[in-house]
Amino acid sequence: MSSKPLTDTAIKNLKPAAKPYKKSDGGGLHLLITTGGSKLWRLAYRYDGKQKLLSLGRYPIVGLAKARSARDEAKSLLAEGVDPSVQKRNAKPKIAQTEATPTWKDVSREWWDKRRREGASKATLNKLQWLLEKSYPGLGHLPVWDIVAADLLVVLREIEAQGTYETATRLRSVSGQVFRYAIATGRAERDVAADLRDALTVPKRSHHPAVLEPKKIGELLRAIRGFEGDPTTRTGLLLAAYTFLRSGEIRYAEWCDVSWETGRLTIPAARMKMQRPHIVPLSTQVVEILRAIQTITGREKLILPSLRSKGRPISENTMNAALRRLGYTKEQMVTHGFRTIASTHLNENGFNRDWVERQLAHVEGNKIRAAYNSAEYLQDRTKMMQWYGGFLDQLHGP
Repeated sequence: MSSKPLTDTAIKNLKPAAKPYKKSDGGGLHLLITTGGSKLWRLAYRYDGKQKLLSLGRYPIVGLAKARSARDEAKSLLAEGVDPSVQKRNAKPKIAQTEATPTWKDVSREWWDKRRREGASKATLNKLQWLLEKSYPGLGHLPVWDIVAADLLVVLREIEAQGTYETATRLRSVSGQVFRYAIATGRAERDVAADLRDALTVPKRSHHPAVLEPKKIGELLRAIRGFEGDPTTRTGLLLAAYTFLRSGEIRYAEWCDVSWETGRLTIPAARMKMQRPHIVPLSTQVVEILRAIQTITGREKLILPSLRSKGRPISENTMNAALRRLGYTKEQMVTHGFRTIASTHLNENGFNRDWVERQLAHVEGNKIRAAYNSAEYLQDRTKMMQWYGGFLDQLHGP
């Protein structure tokens, strides 16, 4: 930081840079200049042996003289043994009073635990935790009610600078959920993430890499059948091909999900991405695949247990790694690509789009229609899945 006190002229001449930066006025008072050009007053101080940060507002709404006055008031409170952040909180009658200062990390973890109690899948919880941890270096220590849109934007811009636009967009969305939870529990007054809806780079949507030419699909299936690694990995790839379930839905599938009598595999809502139970009609090809692996893992809870960790499924990267071993690069084929293959060829062969979408476990946008179609088109989907099994066998060849 600069060692010279700031002036209004100097502040007005401050320009945004590729990364957020700070300009000091002394005594812990400084301006944070964001990549978007916002100039935010912050006071760095220590209380009870901990480094803390107090938001004092945005320049020029809060001018230099007023920011210095706020700094001096905070210093006076510190001299009296009072935490300025606590004092600021107590001055807000609309905010619920608690003994501990609720930081962004505190509230976001509390919200995450609420999602866990509500039955969110393990994959969803892991993804939420991964996203939220990206916000902690910049926001984790800040009182949640002090956070303004520009604070969150600094964090999101740093993620965008790495070229991960989709991650930045998802973190903004998740942050909005945390803010709304904070509002409902009396720890915030508004959802500042909503202000950033149009501030981020829109990620370019792309399909998961997949082999789509019939001849190349046949080559892929033959390569999988000839895979010489762990049989659970080979089975996982075959199930992905013939059922086009998501990777996590395959990895966590249990033998109790399978009904040999009805010829169906039923995945409970807790293990589905969209939190709805999903019925998979089993083609004769899938029954054969399951019967083969049952001789190996039939006494286990999971259909595809890990060899290294008892009671756990094969890892998230196992099937993609197997595709790499078979000679397919990540630009050519990924496990999720089997869903693209199925969707493409089922639609091209004239199957009802609603049957295909339901078998892909995509959520119907119309809630009333979704409720009506809880097990929709099951008879038609059963015929479709058997056709698709035969289609893949034909591409595989003798």
